[in-house]
Amino acid sequence: MEVQGRIKVIGETQSFGGNGFRKREVVVTTEEQYPQHIMVEFVQDKTDLLNSFQVGQQVKISINLRGREWVNPQGETKYFNSIQGWRIEAAQADASNPEMPPVPPAQAFAPADNLNEEDNDDLPF
Repeated sequence: MEVQGRIKVIGETQSFGGNGFRKREVVVTTEEQYPQHIMVEFVQDKTDLLNSFQVGQQVKISINLRGREWVNPQGETKYFNSIQGWRIEAAQADASNPEMPPVPPAQAFAPADNLNEEDNDDLPF
């Protein structure tokens, strides 16, 4: 899965407890009819991926959705979701897909002139 948009906030790296767990959050604002402010967290060594990005930059973030269950001391079960980033890259200025070659314009094709009207049409409709 991916999230695309403009970086609104890049948080500082946070360390929790003495176990060495690190996390860093980034907020990306999507560019659609109803923009969404999506917080994505990067953990452990992935926190360093945000070092080369800045607020206002267009990015594409590869994410995983994470969910967990927790039972509180009263015995109630609670559920938590998080969006965890594992790759971030600058978004292309244009929306073209680098994996697909561009479609040539229609005038790049020569018109067919070898049509024979007596050929049978084998289409079922």
